[in-house]
Amino acid sequence: MSAEATNPATAGPVAPTAPQALTASVAPAAARRKSRPRIDLRRLGRAALLGPAVRGKLPDAISHVVEAHRAHHPDADLEPLRRAYVLAESSHRGQMRKSGEPYITHPLAVTLILAELGAETTTLTASLLHDTVEDTEVTLDQVREQFGEEVRYLVDGVTKLEKVDYGAAAEPETFRKMLVATGNDVRVMSIKLADRLHNMRTLGVMRPEKQERIAKVTRDVLIPLAERLGVQALKTELEDLVFAILHPGEYEHTRELIAENAARPGDPLAEVADEVRGVLRESGIPAEVLIRPRHFVSVHRVARKRGRLRGADFGRLLVLVNEDADCYGVLGELHTCMTPVVSEFKDFIAVPKFNLYQSLHTAVARPDGQMVEVLIRTHQMHKVAEAGVVALGNPYAPAADPSASGTPASGTAPAGAPSSGASSSGVPSFGASADGERADPTRPGWLSRLLDWQRAAPDPDTFWSTLREDLAQDREITVFRPDGGTLGLPEGATCVDAAYAQYGEDAHACIGARVNGRLATLSTVLRDGDTVQLLMGQDPASEPSREWLEHAHTPAARIAIQRWLATHPAGGTDPAEPAGPGEPGSTRAETAPEPGTAPARAGETSSTGPAATTGRPDPSAAHRAEPSGTRAAEPSARRPAAAPGTAPARPGDGAPAPRLRRADVLVDRPGAAARLAGCCTPVPPDEITGFAVRGGVVTVHRVECAAVAHMKSRGRAEIGVRWGDTAECRVTLVAESFGRPHLLADLTEAIASQGVEIVSATVEPPTQQQVRHTYTLELPDAAHLPALMRAMRDVPGVYDVRRAQHQPRAS
Repeated sequence: MSAEATNPATAGPVAPTAPQALTASVAPAAARRKSRPRIDLRRLGRAALLGPAVRGKLPDAISHVVEAHRAHHPDADLEPLRRAYVLAESSHRGQMRKSGEPYITHPLAVTLILAELGAETTTLTASLLHDTVEDTEVTLDQVREQFGEEVRYLVDGVTKLEKVDYGAAAEPETFRKMLVATGNDVRVMSIKLADRLHNMRTLGVMRPEKQERIAKVTRDVLIPLAERLGVQALKTELEDLVFAILHPGEYEHTRELIAENAARPGDPLAEVADEVRGVLRESGIPAEVLIRPRHFVSVHRVARKRGRLRGADFGRLLVLVNEDADCYGVLGELHTCMTPVVSEFKDFIAVPKFNLYQSLHTAVARPDGQMVEVLIRTHQMHKVAEAGVVALGNPYAPAADPSASGTPASGTAPAGAPSSGASSSGVPSFGASADGERADPTRPGWLSRLLDWQRAAPDPDTFWSTLREDLAQDREITVFRPDGGTLGLPEGATCVDAAYAQYGEDAHACIGARVNGRLATLSTVLRDGDTVQLLMGQDPASEPSREWLEHAHTPAARIAIQRWLATHPAGGTDPAEPAGPGEPGSTRAETAPEPGTAPARAGETSSTGPAATTGRPDPSAAHRAEPSGTRAAEPSARRPAAAPGTAPARPGDGAPAPRLRRADVLVDRPGAAARLAGCCTPVPPDEITGFAVRGGVVTVHRVECAAVAHMKSRGRAEIGVRWGDTAECRVTLVAESFGRPHLLADLTEAIASQGVEIVSATVEPPTQQQVRHTYTLELPDAAHLPALMRAMRDVPGVYDVRRAQHQPRAS
């Protein structure tokens, strides 16, 4: 029985554009191998029964494998393949598949799939042996003795765990074992994907319920893994096979659409392809223009998106060139000579996908309104696009010999993919770079994250369900840390996810974040390219909020939070209570000190007591429950008078009362006096505007002050104001810090070191280790303000210093 005989996706007559033909050839030698028939498993089975081959002579049964392998690796040593086949054939002799074929036909077919993708000899050797330890008397020690540690590791990685030992947990624990092995050698998963593809091709002999169960696991786990590893040739055929089993009606309808399109006279794709060839010929760009039919699932998706399909919807044009620069040359020629559809343009060469994929995507419009999609890439990019990590070859080959590793040219490695060193858990380090670290370009960020959270998954059921959820997130972003490092996160991740990705369970102490330099709540959704600084508390007993679960997008964050909450049933922030600062959507209800409380003098240390004030009582009573990260001191003009019995403190003993300033600003209204607004405390060279108030006084605001928009909305007329020649100014600064002893004294000393006079200061009671300080300061020169703010930020424990900015009160 042939490989396709029991494949539901290929039963019956197939139209010439059947998508299965796409997976037959994936490398630069595709054209030469295109006419070669698929592997005949009947013939292979008969050859396998002829017995072991004499040493040095290659058995006929592996001739197809050898031919495909030599197309990619003409100088490969074939002796390991011969010996692996001899061992596999003799070990599996007498075993039969459910279809009635000799069992050896299965490892041969799996190995042929990998050989056509360009896998190197070690992978093919392990592929021939991948079922020997699981299904025969061969042991891993014997594999090591005959073929070495690498082959033993790959065979062990794909060997299933016994149901006798693991029961219902055998399948999830087998996948966990495979993923851990893949983290050290990605070739393990390459063999598993090829193994599943051949099993899916021959799944028709199974009971319908078993077909459906295997198809669902393939859909939920194997297909997303093939996508993330970039092995599109396997992914697309697996999608079609799953589609045929789980949605037979829709599959048959799609098949009919493809057959009807193939029977139509004329092919718009062929016409556009001829036109593109002519354009490139005239421009002198050497290129190969191919028509690339869509596979069944792709046709189905396009039909759901566009409705009625036209001829150009059944495929795309593929333009292959020699150099990266030629890709952009082709793009320019197409957009110059044809009508481009600008919304369809994507540049995955400058910004590769996280699964190694690189290509230019564009589309051109025909006069009849049909849109033809065009993919532009180099031959090397095409190889990587089809074969993914398989095209990277052996990740353990010495770095000094690129030809041995098969690693493609620079630019195809995933951005930000960390190189991992030799394993400390007994995993072999077969190849190493000059510094002794293993050279492995195939460990992308998503795989590292998956390996991290699977260690914390408490049981097989949690691992299995979480794995499916994680693999369903098929897009990735990269965010930057302040130290220049990067974090790879799935699209939609929040600051909560970034915290646990960077700090693990220590992220329980996270109290906030700065995104692109601005304070943000932990619920903030991150975008690709954001810079994230996580603000960590200093209390080791810090606890996560229950609300964080609503914003945790990654398994690592969710598992860590859930595990903490499970072990602390009474812990976590009660959602009914106000959340602490930095928590998603948190607010803080702040209270002023009780009347009669003697405020501390400026310069005195206060880290746990009531608010220390100088000049006025705590302004926080006037603005309750403002969002965390956006609070600032209330305007001095609206602060309540000091409570009876409180003695106002001064910046220093015996210092005179602060003087009111009316200079520095020129007003475009004769006789009017200017007063700097306390809500935004403008200083030169801020852009300013003014509004008239009672008594002929004009208050001066920064133009971005919220009070300006508020007064404009009420119809208040603006008055022109501008800065005069005086450089002296007064400003209100808000400093956010962690609570610690002597913090207030250190801040005051930093301010004094800049030659700045403190007019008033307020320190609010600490909440969840966070303390807010508000200072009104007299500067001899506004130009000194940036240096002053830097000096305050340099004080240990201070993580933010900003100008005061307040919302106007509702009228």
